[in-house]
Amino acid sequence: MSIRVLVRRWQGAALSLVGIVATLWLGLTGQLALYIHPRYFVFTVVMAVIAVVLVLAAFALGPAAPDGHGHDHAEAGTGRWRWLWPAGSILTIAAAVVGLLVLPPSTLTTATVSQRGLNGSASALTQSEAGKLAGGDYSAFTVRDWASLLRTGAGQDFFAGKTATVTGFVTPDKNDPANVFFVARFVVTCCAVDAQPIGVPVYHPGWQNEYKTDSWVTATSAFHPNPDATSREPIVLIPDVITPTAQPAQPYVY
Repeated sequence: MSIRVLVRRWQGAALSLVGIVATLWLGLTGQLALYIHPRYFVFTVVMAVIAVVLVLAAFALGPAAPDGHGHDHAEAGTGRWRWLWPAGSILTIAAAVVGLLVLPPSTLTTATVSQRGLNGSASALTQSEAGKLAGGDYSAFTVRDWASLLRTGAGQDFFAGKTATVTGFVTPDKNDPANVFFVARFVVTCCAVDAQPIGVPVYHPGWQNEYKTDSWVTATSAFHPNPDATSREPIVLIPDVITPTAQPAQPYVY
């Protein structure tokens, strides 16, 4: 049986096996959270193990010989063009190996923020939820909590005297990038496909000279009215200290 026939018959199984191995590796190394919500970890790993059994069975039980005519109809075609399909299949498998097993996994970045919009549905609260959050222990609030309260329109009277400590990646305010950036995170409901960016605005003119977009920082500050009256962010953090930090093991919020 020729390489062309073998590739044609086993391309799907090979691609499946690459995906399964990548899933199990991410689970074992604790990096599966870069792609799915933790509530689905056990289900995903169990299904991956079942898939391994099915793929190995496909390899073991698949056709081992060409048809009874002594040749395989897949060999139809002559000349160099008959190798285009198997060559493309091999390249597809190789690309999957590189993309899933060789390149390191990474979090979503500002590129995704620009596509999905900041502080959209992920930070939306009902009046009941906003009331409970407003009456909670704000010292334990996360980026998501503060972003949600800012989005509901809680005024300066509410934020007066409250100090926030937020950790996230730096992403510029598209309306005032020279003066304001957001300390942002992604909210994941199911997986990275549905991740929505949320963030707390930080007023720090010239921030680009100190912090790179997508670098991680921790900012601590009280809330203040935005010094730029034309800005779309009426309330911002104006921190005395912004500390560069490493990306946390759990970069998303849930």
